[in-house]
Amino acid sequence: MHSLDAAAVRAWAGACVRSLEELRAEINGINVYPVADSDTGSNLLHTITAAHTALTERPEVACAGEALRVLAGGAVAGARGNSGVILSQVLRGFAESAGDTTALDGRALAAALQHADARATGAVARPVAGTMLSVLHAVGTAVAAIAGDARTGPGTPTDSAAAAATPIDDTATAAGADPATPTDATPVTLDVVARTAAVTAAEALSETPRQLAALAAAGVVDAGGRGLVAVLDALAAVVAGEAAAATHRRVAATSALPAPQAWEVMYLLADLDPAGEDAALAALRRDLAELGDSVTVAGDGSGNHAVHVHCDDIGAALEAGLRHGRPHRVRVEPLMTPAPPESTAADRAVVAVLRGDGVVELVGGEGVPVLAVAPGAEPTTEELLGLVGEAAAEHVTVVPGDVDLTAAAERAVGNPVLAERDVVVVPCASPAQALAALAVHDPERRASADVVAMAEAAAATRRGDIVVAGEDALTWVGQVRAGDVLGLVDGEVVRIGEPGAVLDAAIDVLERMLAVGGELVTVLTGLDAPADVEDVLTERLRVGHPEVELVCYYGGQADAVLLMGVE
Repeated sequence: MHSLDAAAVRAWAGACVRSLEELRAEINGINVYPVADSDTGSNLLHTITAAHTALTERPEVACAGEALRVLAGGAVAGARGNSGVILSQVLRGFAESAGDTTALDGRALAAALQHADARATGAVARPVAGTMLSVLHAVGTAVAAIAGDARTGPGTPTDSAAAAATPIDDTATAAGADPATPTDATPVTLDVVARTAAVTAAEALSETPRQLAALAAAGVVDAGGRGLVAVLDALAAVVAGEAAAATHRRVAATSALPAPQAWEVMYLLADLDPAGEDAALAALRRDLAELGDSVTVAGDGSGNHAVHVHCDDIGAALEAGLRHGRPHRVRVEPLMTPAPPESTAADRAVVAVLRGDGVVELVGGEGVPVLAVAPGAEPTTEELLGLVGEAAAEHVTVVPGDVDLTAAAERAVGNPVLAERDVVVVPCASPAQALAALAVHDPERRASADVVAMAEAAAATRRGDIVVAGEDALTWVGQVRAGDVLGLVDGEVVRIGEPGAVLDAAIDVLERMLAVGGELVTVLTGLDAPADVEDVLTERLRVGHPEVELVCYYGGQADAVLLMGVE
């Protein structure tokens, strides 16, 4: 086949239905992330069946672009589950890229796959590596390479919303070693692009357990990604004039499902104000992310949007939609909270929630999963649930980097989605305390004893901050003017200095903390820290406190010039 016309689109849709019918039980059986509710195969089948039915009811459609639009519209309207919504956006990406094209050639198919990657990634509030989005991104990157298009991240250069989304791990992107992957001299034919997509998807699928701990623990590949491989296998088979084969299988049984602790809420949202649609959808995603996880808001390009969330408050999820439009075709199903899989994987994990690119890199470099939070922002419930869920451990210890992050983490661990996990937050008021807690973590200790040791280390670390006052204020030690350099010990202002006197303030605060003893001083430098701060403090300690060790790291925080901890 040299071009993909309307008849070929119909054949592809039918092949997808047949393939997913055959694979439904298998895909259901490997469904462990984000929730082991054994319905991903059923959701994908229901979604593609709705799309196929919509196209079957329009026999007059004779243009590939229009056939893809009908297919996408049916998928959005009938989408079930997170995977179904993502699949609907894959089809929408195809349709938008094709436009009014009568038939797609190889380059047009490559462009459609790239736009599908952008559209699907942009629809998900928090893309996660190791899911069907990773498989799709690997495909988009591979076909972009053979079509001569530069790819530096998710989506296309013209799709800024998708490009700004959380990056998808590119571990599986370089799936070019297979003989079916073309070289620079290979012509960009329809068959080459379709085969490249199918082969790359299968290779990327095999990488998903290395990208997502929950999959590795269960010994399975991603269920949604497995469904996407079936869809692309069907496309390659139709283009080649062959019967779609259900290949690349990898199966593991899931454990029995526990009682439902939360709900999967889905509805179609219509009647949004076109003038404020983008802002309304962004607000809806934020509102839903505060209620739970697996948030997806996906449109069909004609004003209808499929909304999906896992949460414990059905009414709040519907009210979020009512603030912006008219929810209809509401569907609510009990959500089975997955018990951590029984496997040889470690049953304990430690994760961190931190601000500042330097401290995030420092902790992440030690192998601790880190959720990086922007200055002044709060992590959403979905981000925190995702951080814990991706750990794939029965006992998870969360180490936050300040008071606000501690409060956010403590709110999130009470969510019903985590009801079957033992999740504990170690209270920390500073990144220095978080580093102290992580330093004493010992995976060989009993979980409870380890948490106690980490909490004691954090609590025993005195903290000092050097900040620049942003406005006039009155403190216990006097009047503060904007621009003054403030020294704080354990959150209380103890020194007011002239603008620019950062080193004097640092020495003063350090001496105050060491007056009651200490063996180790940790200093995290902020964006505006003096270049010679480490040398100055080292010399001061050498002269006045030779028994005290100093370690200095770049913290990258924006709200404090220096953060210090004394242990």
